[in-house]
Amino acid sequence: MSYKHQVAEKIASALVHLGVDSLTKENVYNMLETPPNPAMGDIAFPCFQLAKALRKAPPMIAAELTEQISGAPLKEVKAVGPYVNLFLDQEMVAQQVISTVLSQGKAYGDSDLGQGRNVPIDLSSPNIAKPFSMGHLRSTVIGNAIANIMEKQGYKPVRINHLGDWGTQFGKLIVAYKLWGDEEKVKAEPIKELLSLYIRFHEEAENDPSLEDQGREWFKKLEDGDTEAKHLWTWFRDESLKEFMKIYDLMNVSFDSTNGEAFYNDKMDRVVQLLEEKGLLTESDGAQVVTLDEYDMPPSLIKKSDGATLYATRDLAAALYRHETYDFAKAVYVVGNEQRLHFQQLYKVLEKMGYPWAANMYHIPFGMMLKDGKKMSTRKGKVVLLEEVLAQAIADVQKVIEEKNPSLANKEEVSRQVGVGAVIFHDLKNYRLNDINFSWEEMLTFEGETGPYVQYTHARACSLLRKGNYQPESQTSLAPGALDSKEAWAVVTLLNAFPDIVERAGDNFDPSLIGKYVIDLAQVFNKFYANIRILAEEEEIKASRLQLVAAVTTVLKEGLRLLGLAAPEEM
Repeated sequence: MSYKHQVAEKIASALVHLGVDSLTKENVYNMLETPPNPAMGDIAFPCFQLAKALRKAPPMIAAELTEQISGAPLKEVKAVGPYVNLFLDQEMVAQQVISTVLSQGKAYGDSDLGQGRNVPIDLSSPNIAKPFSMGHLRSTVIGNAIANIMEKQGYKPVRINHLGDWGTQFGKLIVAYKLWGDEEKVKAEPIKELLSLYIRFHEEAENDPSLEDQGREWFKKLEDGDTEAKHLWTWFRDESLKEFMKIYDLMNVSFDSTNGEAFYNDKMDRVVQLLEEKGLLTESDGAQVVTLDEYDMPPSLIKKSDGATLYATRDLAAALYRHETYDFAKAVYVVGNEQRLHFQQLYKVLEKMGYPWAANMYHIPFGMMLKDGKKMSTRKGKVVLLEEVLAQAIADVQKVIEEKNPSLANKEEVSRQVGVGAVIFHDLKNYRLNDINFSWEEMLTFEGETGPYVQYTHARACSLLRKGNYQPESQTSLAPGALDSKEAWAVVTLLNAFPDIVERAGDNFDPSLIGKYVIDLAQVFNKFYANIRILAEEEEIKASRLQLVAAVTTVLKEGLRLLGLAAPEEM
């Protein structure tokens, strides 16, 4: 239990003595503030909210409350106007926080909230036979980080790559391949070659509209299970997935399932049948819909007038399949903000079908990746390919290493970790709903709020441990006064906050809280490094300060891991 939780418990208990039993420990915890000036205390509790219940002025309540609060981990409690200001016993807190971090290691901040229950997470989901652009980066890294955070909370994430692998475009691609395709070229550069065939199809179709009919015919053959159509489609899919896996491997992202749109083809008739049985289907202009007037939403289209099923049908089939397969605690969809209405409709249709578990389904929207302030577009040639960005980032980091540390032992591995990490962190440090402007300069600098800055701080701390010959097994009680500085206390305070940050990041599906946290921890550690002689002459003082450094490396490494970044020990 963090010290903030312990303080909340003491205040809640003191309030009962004063006759207020309506505030739970959680209510009190959420009311706690951090004073703007450390001289005013470590934690402050405002008493304004209690004035009505106790029929007293807030300063009087603060004075009475102060009398009721004492004991570890507090050193002093003061009433300052309408606030109760609480000062922690810094030496005791530092000892407990550091020993907890060092004894628990990467498990620091773990919880059993999820009790091992499944959470399918729909993430990444690129379209096969098309390039993996920077636009797909967001769903991939946000979803992967959410999966890591939920795993830390005791859930069992099931990472699902719901590939875009069905639709009329595959009929067009089959026609293009049969007319102009070259097997060897597709094998050599699958995505590039398939995309050029797809583009050529549209160019030729402007002069020869019959190509569009041929495309529809071949997709119909594919739907009907034609052997040649199915063989080509499977080949396109497999080759695309191999290319995507190169990028996923580079980013250290893996999946438990790559069941895409095509997987649900034989599961949609059941959805239509269930909707019919429940009397939910209505005809509208020849199409079959589920009306959602009571929720002020447009109807959800289930079947077009020509009998073709739609995205909604497919996603209803996927939801049923995932619930039956995983019996999930939550189901998470990391999909762009523009799909918000679609998911709202999906959950309401499931609710109308009588499935209470629909309440545990969450759409996690995110903003766009912009270039020069504008949306990236494949058709207008404004797309930025993720593979090229990662390769360029790695090459740029290699140049920096050659200039600054050419004798580094594992240069290639570190270049990959820092280059890829820079791209991932550039996304995740931002709140997911914000649009992000793609910027090389901002992404790759070793200063400021970047991945390389946090990774470099971790490497610097590891270097200190090596220089000081730190031995993890020789952990002892902290020497009196060793961490008696505002710089050391700032580090201890942040280390203590890590479990709460993980909890909030999980509850809000918000990896940026971890991103901001590791930046803050790196910054306060660098102040400590700049102002305090860590490798002091006195052996006990040095050993104590190195224990704090070791705790920082543990938490920085774990924070970076949750975001999907490696933490090199040398840079």
